[in-house]
Formats: sequence, structure tokens, C-alpha cells
Amino acid sequence: MISEWLNDPNTGKYVVFITLITFGAIEIFGGHYKGTKRTKDDWIMEFLSLFLLTLNSYIVLFGILYLGNILFPTSTNSLADLSLWLTVPLYMLVDDLAQYWYHRSAHEYDFLWKHHRPHHAAEEMGVMVSFRNSFLYYLFLPNIWWVAISVFLGMIPATVIGLIVKQLVVTSTHSTFKWDEYVYRIKFLSPFMWMFERIIVTPAFHYAHHGKSKADNISDPNGNFGNAFTIWDQLFGTAKFTRKFPTEFGLQTDPKDDWSSQLFYPFIKSKKEGSEIGKDFKREKTTSLDAIEIELEAGTHLWCQCGFSKNQPFCDGSHHGTKHTPIAFEVKKKRKMRLCNCKHSKASPFCDDTHLELKREN
Repeated sequence: MISEWLNDPNTGKYVVFITLITFGAIEIFGGHYKGTKRTKDDWIMEFLSLFLLTLNSYIVLFGILYLGNILFPTSTNSLADLSLWLTVPLYMLVDDLAQYWYHRSAHEYDFLWKHHRPHHAAEEMGVMVSFRNSFLYYLFLPNIWWVAISVFLGMIPATVIGLIVKQLVVTSTHSTFKWDEYVYRIKFLSPFMWMFERIIVTPAFHYAHHGKSKADNISDPNGNFGNAFTIWDQLFGTAKFTRKFPTEFGLQTDPKDDWSSQLFYPFIKSKKEGSEIGKDFKREKTTSLDAIEIELEAGTHLWCQCGFSKNQPFCDGSHHGTKHTPIAFEVKKKRKMRLCNCKHSKASPFCDDTHLELKREN
């Protein structure tokens, strides 16, 4: 019976829905949606995204199986006899590494960012937030294609196991039920959790990725890209472990685009002024060849490094879709400071008069 269950490629899909229902029930009966910030557009976006992800998955699956049998008939089920001890790690590591780079690229390249942006427009966490992406984001998602290729090669049991493990992690790390928060309070389990979170993504690790701004010293929207494993973030220098949870989520500047433009951009574009997915949106440099002298309050401040912020010299989130990230700096007490706005200072975020040399050159 277990063998038949694992050899059915639909099993993973069934478990996905069971996992969603289970965590969703915990959120509902735990009163997590009392006073929710979710709008009608949020609900439509999340449920329609889930439907489109499922639709895309089946289209790609049947497409790969059909074309594969025609173009590569000798490869059909060619890996079916391999041990699960080989195929499960193979499936899961390729799947998660591919998603790490796809996810990271969605924060570093403008085209992909506009399709991943709906995911970060959510102002609160919840199981359905994991599905907030545009239709095209899912069309190019490498994991959908890897599932289909794995099934074609005969790694169906490994694919089913991988989908189950991944969905448990992804759902739990988006859910408002933060299971790790309770475990962190148990001191003798701290060493275990240290090891666990260096391998598996926890709610605290992923919540940091959804935080609105790194100015809270907890969040890092441009880090913690791992989907199921944290090993890639550690390997490529994008990991941040805090065991704390942000209190603010969403985009720093959000025009509140309607669900249709978020889901079907660029076929439908936002009519909201200043929206990144609007018809006439253009990134424009807001730098100048002058230092900015300003009095700063004590606390953490974010200096704009991309040069697109409309709140110079501070970050307003305009760096999303570029490879730039803001620089956080601490001010111990209220004082006047001279900050760079040419973005060429070797002492960033502070001015070192490089702008004077640039003025002479120009």
C-alpha cells in the first residue's frame, strides 16, 4: 500500500492540500485572523495563485511526459531502480538549490522581481502567503519543471517524499503558528535547535525574509532565500539567524495594487501612481554630487546604496529588483552627520568628498 502511495505522482499534491488545511485550521481556531489586515484583493490573490500554480504544475508535468516519451524514449523511468537513499537526496538538493537561485534572482533582477513582488506585498504572514506570486513567476519556476523531469525519469517515490517534506517546511515557515518560538524557550533544546536551524528553514529564519525593513535588526528582505534548507544561504553569504520575529511585513512603499495586475503583469498593468508594475514606471536615479548634512536620531538607519530611493539618502525599498542592498548603520545618540549621496564614497554611508572629484571630472 505504501509502495502504491509513493508511486502515485498525485500523492504529493494531496499532501500539499492536507498540510494547508491543517495549518490553516490551526490559524483559524487559534484566532490568528482576528483583526486581520487582509483585504478582499489579498484573499483573491492567494487562492487564485494556488489554483494557477496547480494548473501550471499539471500542464508542465503532462507536457514533459508527452514530449519526453517522444524525444527521449530510452530515458523514460531510467532512474526507477535507484535506491531511495540516492534519489531522495538527489531530488531534494537539486530542487532546493534551484529554488534558492531562482528566489534570489527574483530579488536581484527587475523582471523577476515584478513577478515575485506580490509575495512581499503581504502585510501579515499566513499559510496562503506562500502562494502569492504572479502567473509568469510560476511558469518559469524551475521546481515545477524538476518535478516533471523527476517523474519522467522514474523518481516518483523520491518526488513524493520530497514534496511532502518541502510542503511541511514551507507551510510552517509562512504560518502564523510559529512553532519554533515555543521551542526556543526551552533552554536544554537550544543546542539541538542551533543544529536544526543550520539545516532546515524555521519560521524565525523565513519571517526575517518577509520583514519590511532591516532597520529593525531582525529582518533581511534581501537574505534568507532558502526554501527548505538554510545551507545555501550559509554557503553563499545570505543567511541571518536571530531567533526573533519582525512585527512589520510588506513593502516599504506599497501603492496597494489590485489583484489582477499583481497576478497577470505585464498583460494587466497597475493604474496606481508610482507602482512598479504600472504602465509608465521607470527607475530614475536620485543621486547628486553633494553631501547631505542631516541631524539623525539615535537608532538604526538604512542608507540607500542603489541610488533610486525617493527619500535620499535613506532607503525606501527601491533597491528591490537590483543587486544593491541598503547599508544599516547605528547612531548612538542624536547628532549631525554628513552622508554620501553620490554613492561613490569609500567610507559609505559617510561622505569622504569623492563627489568633489566627480564634480571636477564633469
